[in-house]
Amino acid sequence: MTGFYGEHSKVFVSVDCIVFGFDHDKLKLLIGRRQMDPGRGEWSLYGGFVGEDESLEEAASRVLYTLTGLDDIYMKQVGAFGAIDRDPGERVITVAYCALINVNDYDQKLCDEHGVEWVSIDEMPKLYSDHNEMVRKAVALLRKRIGTEPLSFNLLPEYFTLTQLQHVYEAVLGEQIDKRNFRKRIKAIDFIEKTEMIDKLTSKRGAALYRFNKEAFSPLSSFKL
Repeated sequence: MTGFYGEHSKVFVSVDCIVFGFDHDKLKLLIGRRQMDPGRGEWSLYGGFVGEDESLEEAASRVLYTLTGLDDIYMKQVGAFGAIDRDPGERVITVAYCALINVNDYDQKLCDEHGVEWVSIDEMPKLYSDHNEMVRKAVALLRKRIGTEPLSFNLLPEYFTLTQLQHVYEAVLGEQIDKRNFRKRIKAIDFIEKTEMIDKLTSKRGAALYRFNKEAFSPLSSFKL
């Protein structure tokens, strides 16, 4: 550390991770009871302070890996939250990050270890400080981007039915989608690839399984629904 900026007050910088999953046709949020003061026992997002040798993204990646045991997952910055009274303990500025994971990839042992659980965003309780606001902004971000970026595939298994894909869109958007129009548009997208496999677990008649072809996807691709 240098002796510069000594005349200025110091503040803490943290990251908070908004982890979304998809289960039983609902968009889920990973939350737990806060295990430190202030706010001990309140429902909260999972986060941590930024180390002196870390960038914001490195800190968020570390927190996410500690929580989920997963790396190389979708992560986007939602925004900074710096209300003076947002943390009653100290002056803390936090940067929120949104992550999308497949619920089935998340080890239940880690869930129990960190004391976290999945809750539907429709049944989200009052969270610590401004965490509810963070979640609302993250959902708004997903709704803005899901029609132009391949976000939904981060919430699904590698192979999925068109019904599962439609339910993801409906869960994120918070509204129903016309089935016929949805399937017509999806089938016209070259990077959503039909396989020869059939789903006999969730479909009585046996539905075709599809996959996201990363090699065929381009950032310039258009799939506005």
